[in-house]
Amino acid sequence: MIEIEYVQHVALVVTDVERASIFYEQVLGLQPIPRPNFDFPGAWFAIGHQQLHLLTNVSSKTLRGTTDIDTRDGHFAMRIANPQAAMAHLSARGIPFKANPNSVTGWFQIFICDPDGNVIELNAPAMA
Repeated sequence: MIEIEYVQHVALVVTDVERASIFYEQVLGLQPIPRPNFDFPGAWFAIGHQQLHLLTNVSSKTLRGTTDIDTRDGHFAMRIANPQAAMAHLSARGIPFKANPNSVTGWFQIFICDPDGNVIELNAPAMA
C-alpha cells in the first residue's frame, strides 16, 4: 500500500504562462516561488504548504476549450476565509463566478475559471 502524506502540488496546462501568472498572482493573490530551469515555459506558486505549477504543452489535449464555469468539470479547490469579500473582489475585477452558499457539502462554494478555462473552487465553511 502507498502511504500518501498530502497533496504536494497541482499542475495545470495553460496556453500563455505570463497571462495565467498575472491571473493567479494578481486576482487570486498567490505568491510566485522559484522554479527549476526546465526546457519548457512554466511558473510555480505557493498555496500554503502546497504548490500550483503552471506549464505549457502544445500537444496537450487537457485544455477544456471554454471558460464557461462547469462545477462538475475537473477542478482544484482552495479554502478561503471570507466568501463575501472574495465575491466582491472577483466582481470588482470582472471575473465571472458561480456561488453556491448552501452546498450539500456544507461549504460555501465559489467557482471561477482561469483564462484557459481551468476550473477553480474557492470554499469556506457554510454561513450559519
